[in-house]
Amino acid sequence: QVQLVESGGGLVQPGGSLRLSCAASGSIFTINDMAWYRQPPGKQRELVARITSGGSTNYANSVKGRFTISRDNTKNTVFLQMNSLKPEDTAVYYCNARLMTSAWSSINAYWGQGTQVTVSS
Repeated sequence: QVQLVESGGGLVQPGGSLRLSCAASGSIFTINDMAWYRQPPGKQRELVARITSGGSTNYANSVKGRFTISRDNTKNTVFLQMNSLKPEDTAVYYCNARLMTSAWSSINAYWGQGTQVTVSS
């Protein structure tokens, strides 16, 4: 079994900052990509940022220059530093990891339970 547990969400004023964390645990052989997605109210889930095992990153245009994704491979943890937050960043944020549970398994995607981020004055 693999678990992804997110933390760090909450209520913040426009212009403020939050840092999300997601720790993967369980039967993990290796983790490839890790990513953050978000689902605003009434909208579809969208990719926010992705980071490869080697540290290459890509971002949604809407968050470039404001959000930074990073990871600690020794702790199977991914972070999302969110600065200059806007009301339109309000969403449930989900952690995603593509990983193998053994040397013989295929690569599968796993999701966290989500953490609410609300940007409002």
